[in-house]
Formats: sequence, C-alpha cells, structure tokens
Amino acid sequence: MKRLAVILIAWGAAQAAPFSHKLHLRLELQCTTCHTAAAGSTKASDNLLPAKTACLACHEDAQIPARPATRVAFFSHALHLKMGNLAPLLAAAIDKKNYLQPPGDIRRHLNTQNACQACHRGLPESDQVTAAAMPQMADCLVCHTGIDNPFSCEKCHAKDAQLKPASHVPSFLSGHTSGKLSLDKASCVVCHGREFRCLGCH
Repeated sequence: MKRLAVILIAWGAAQAAPFSHKLHLRLELQCTTCHTAAAGSTKASDNLLPAKTACLACHEDAQIPARPATRVAFFSHALHLKMGNLAPLLAAAIDKKNYLQPPGDIRRHLNTQNACQACHRGLPESDQVTAAAMPQMADCLVCHTGIDNPFSCEKCHAKDAQLKPASHVPSFLSGHTSGKLSLDKASCVVCHGREFRCLGCH
C-alpha cells in the first residue's frame, strides 16, 4: 500500500494543502465516504475532516490536522443536505444578476448533481485544498435574503465575530463620506444588502 500523509492547512492560508480531491473523486468515492460526520452535522463547530480510520481503509498511514478555524458560529449541514442540491438556485441567482458579489468562475461549477459540490465547488479538478472550495457568503444570501446588520449577521456569526473589513477603521465614515475614497456600492452589498442607504445607518 502507498503511504499517505494528509496534511490540510486552514482554509485561506497562503499555502494550499496538498490533498487531491480530484484523485479521490475519480475513484467514485462519495463525499460522505470520507466526511462521514457531514450528513448528521448540526453545528458549525463540528469537525468534518475525515477521521484517520477513513484513510486507513486504503492507506497505511494518515495525518489529520485539527479542524480549521471558521467565522461561522451557526450552521447545519444536516438541514441543508435535506433540501437537496442547491446548485440550480445558486446558478439562477448568478444568471439573474442577484448574486451579491462578482461570481468569478463559480457559475461553471454549478451544473452538478452532487449536493455537496453546489457549495464546495471545483473539487473534481482540485489537487489542493484552498479557500476556493469553501462556500461564499453570497451563496448563503441567495436564500437568506433578510439583511439587517448587525442583527442578521448574528444568525450565522457570533456576536463578537470580527466581520468588518480592514478598511472600516474609525475614520472610515468621515473618509467615505468625503468623496475622497473611490468606493463601489457593489462591494458593500454582501454585508449591507442591495437596498441599503448610507443614511439608513449614519
């Protein structure tokens, strides 16, 4: 048997984790073959990385790291999987220009029958684990449309979560109202929604 060292690094880290979903999906493995806890997971804090025993069925050794940190405090994989494949909903939002951020290449991955890959996209082509395979907040906002921050933020994020962009320093309000900052309202909609008015908050 081949020796395997599975080393995953926290999502979004500068260095990608050397694990090939492409190789494993070509073996016609189901996502839940390795991520056994996902289907029953009701908490964002659940560790959904494969257990070492899942790897040992085929490999002599495996090193599974600690679960990466997340800014999401409340999420149920079990509930979302019961809804089935959400890819058509996400695709429709992008096609109708209702997706609240530039979609990049997301749309091309949404012709999938795999419910997991609707949100965890690009895995059949992926030789490394990167942030690109993780859901975007705009995905969630396709269905969860009631944006009223900070209150709606707390439906998914902890009250003390640091969600403000780095640009939102104490002088941000006076800076962006002065007209000296070249801000695009489209960059604000993921947090503030399409209907926000600056004076609605300030």
